[in-house]
Amino acid sequence: MTQILDALPPNFPAKILCGYFNQTRQVQIVRIVNISNWYFERVVFPRQHLLFEACSEAQLEIYTGAMSQGILLDRIGCDRL
Repeated sequence: MTQILDALPPNFPAKILCGYFNQTRQVQIVRIVNISNWYFERVVFPRQHLLFEACSEAQLEIYTGAMSQGILLDRIGCDRL
């Protein structure tokens, strides 16, 4: 069964399938914040793959660190994932 969480707004008809792999030994939080009317945030455990749909303009931000503070490690365009 496919579960769709936080679907893209309907004004983004062209979706792309994106994949991210956490190669570190730390838990990471990934977010997309540059698309209006859409909130996407997931926890990615070490050595875990994450597949999701996004628009090509989306930027995936990757955070790691302690519970109270997150450190931005990278920002990747979803068209590159």
